[in-house]
Amino acid sequence: EVVVLSVGGMRFVTRASTLQQFPESRLARMVNDNDREFKLVNGEFFVDRDGALFSYIMDFLRTLQVSLPPDFSDYQRLQREAEFYGLYPLANLLSQEHLLKPRLEILEVRFSLQEMQAFFRIFGSCSTTIEALAEQITVFTGQQSGQGWNSPFPSQKPLVPLPLERPSHHDMVFLCGTEYSAGDQFVARYVSIKPDKRKLINGTNVLGLLLDSLLKDGFRLISTRTVASEEKVECYTFERMKRAAGLAIMVNQTPGSSGVAQARKSQVQKGK
Repeated sequence: EVVVLSVGGMRFVTRASTLQQFPESRLARMVNDNDREFKLVNGEFFVDRDGALFSYIMDFLRTLQVSLPPDFSDYQRLQREAEFYGLYPLANLLSQEHLLKPRLEILEVRFSLQEMQAFFRIFGSCSTTIEALAEQITVFTGQQSGQGWNSPFPSQKPLVPLPLERPSHHDMVFLCGTEYSAGDQFVARYVSIKPDKRKLINGTNVLGLLLDSLLKDGFRLISTRTVASEEKVECYTFERMKRAAGLAIMVNQTPGSSGVAQARKSQVQKGK
């Protein structure tokens, strides 16, 4: 069941069944000893082709998905390799280059500091990113007495999590800080951003943690500007290359099948 291939000087070890995913391909014929071009040399099949590109072909045979790195650019060369091996379903997917290329994602953070409160609004071109951020950010509220804004410790009373405001699928709103309630009592709002476990009340500290979290998540700060000088609304614009949704193959594996395959889209996580 184990087959060893030497492709362009790179060594690959896989199962025969993996190479036989598409029975009419040259790789399947090689395993079945029906392709004279591929010869066994010291127990390995020698293939005089590009080994680096063959690693993507092996990944496709194992997962039946086309999932390429964000910086990949050799679509035509990889398509030519797929055609050489007789993997025409893969070649057809690669011809849809526009579906496989990563897309630019824009995110904008607006921040306003007014007296003892800070207001945040986050806009994103990708709704799934906003959904992920909404799961990371939690606002807690509670009553406390004393200086409020400058208090280094949260209230001793239990803090209650508040849902974030979601004006649309592409943005969210939240605030932190304190406001007067009655007497010397304050309503305090703390913000926690996972995986950081701190509950922060100072708007500047929350902004710093939010921007740092976005940078760690692969975003790049491209501009900082003041939107409204009177209201002191600061705007931070970020961008990153969002990995495209992968393309997958549905293979008809019924007896006597000729390996006919149908393409469909599937969500492939990048890690982010």
